[in-house]
Amino acid sequence: MNYEDFIRSKTHSTGSFGFEPVWMPESAFDFQSHIIGKAVRKGRIGLFEDTGLGKTMQQLAIAENIIRHTNKRVLILTPLAVAFQFIDEATRIGVDDIAHSKAGEITKKITVCNYERLHLLDPDDFVCVMLDESSILKNFAGKTRDQIVAFIKRVPYRFLSTATPSPNDFIELGNSSEALGYMGYMDMLTKFFKSNQNSVDSNNRNIGEKFYLKPHAERDFFAWVNQWSVMVKKPSDLGFQDKGYELPALHVKKHMVNNSKTWCMDGQDSLFAMPAATMTEVREEQKITVKERCERAVQLAEGKTSVYWCNLNDESELLSNLDSDAVEIIGGMSIDRKRRFLSPLLGGEIKRLVTKAKMTSMGLNWQHCNHTVFFPTWSYEQYYQAIRRFWRFGQKSSECDMVISEGQERDWKHWSKRRKKRSSLRQFGCRRES
Repeated sequence: MNYEDFIRSKTHSTGSFGFEPVWMPESAFDFQSHIIGKAVRKGRIGLFEDTGLGKTMQQLAIAENIIRHTNKRVLILTPLAVAFQFIDEATRIGVDDIAHSKAGEITKKITVCNYERLHLLDPDDFVCVMLDESSILKNFAGKTRDQIVAFIKRVPYRFLSTATPSPNDFIELGNSSEALGYMGYMDMLTKFFKSNQNSVDSNNRNIGEKFYLKPHAERDFFAWVNQWSVMVKKPSDLGFQDKGYELPALHVKKHMVNNSKTWCMDGQDSLFAMPAATMTEVREEQKITVKERCERAVQLAEGKTSVYWCNLNDESELLSNLDSDAVEIIGGMSIDRKRRFLSPLLGGEIKRLVTKAKMTSMGLNWQHCNHTVFFPTWSYEQYYQAIRRFWRFGQKSSECDMVISEGQERDWKHWSKRRKKRSSLRQFGCRRES
């Protein structure tokens, strides 16, 4: 073995587990056909495409190819109330052997099921599993997440789909790699990352992070990720035309509600009403400004088809009381009841919806709505996923009113950091094979 062969043997390559595609939807655009073909040939891949690029149609096309090739069943797992969108899209592209399973029943070759009902199914009944909005995995408790990962590892064909594969840190890509059967999470950390514990970073860029990407390994890391995923923000990232995929202007307006009340922290009453500085103080400030922020939110949404994205239960309850045209979705509702409220919103029968980003921000398409009122959390992923429910291709404009307290001003810097990381994913993760 010469030196060049030795170096080549050290590359972080991944295998292929698929086959040549045997069917392609007539309505698929050129970039979508390219992604479907790559996914079918790969057999295990992450479809990390931005919202609105047709991931639902692509997953159905991949599923149809697998059925025609193996004559076996495919399972698609989705977040709350997204299953019916798969059924509608399947009808549009001519995939008819599909059904939504609510109680574990299997009646068609393609079964669409909510994550919460996975325990009713057996992995031995399927040859392929697709995780729609796969980044939702980290929102589940450890037992549920382990159950999903164990389930998908027992099938030969595996596909992940999400617009936010690593919203908080690059190390989250290790979860996707491990689920797909490539490099394990801990192996990835060893190869590409360095522990930030008990160390000093002279650049101050990694403070607060447990691991950070080795600077000299950055390009190799994303080249490896690109082998088992497709990262696309727009068709031109893959060398295709962007016609029809230009997002409208997003007008984000910040509405700050000043706090005029004092608070009691750790048994100590404050003498003056001061802006919150710590996270504990911000949470307290949010609680004592609920009434003022909700009243402002209702004023902003008056006369519009809109969605209130709240953070606290008290906010949700008060908004539904202040706005007589609003329908409230709460965590204690059954899955079926939540779906009954979400379906009329898609049809334009509900003027305004009160919900939380952690419940309904994944996967839904609210094309008819171009306004939202957002009460920020500390999650950039929730913010991005929430606004992309209504900030869609084909609209003329979209508007987001952010209602914040004084102490939440720092969140804008926090989200800027997340946007910078998304830019790195695009820089190194978008490649089209020659």
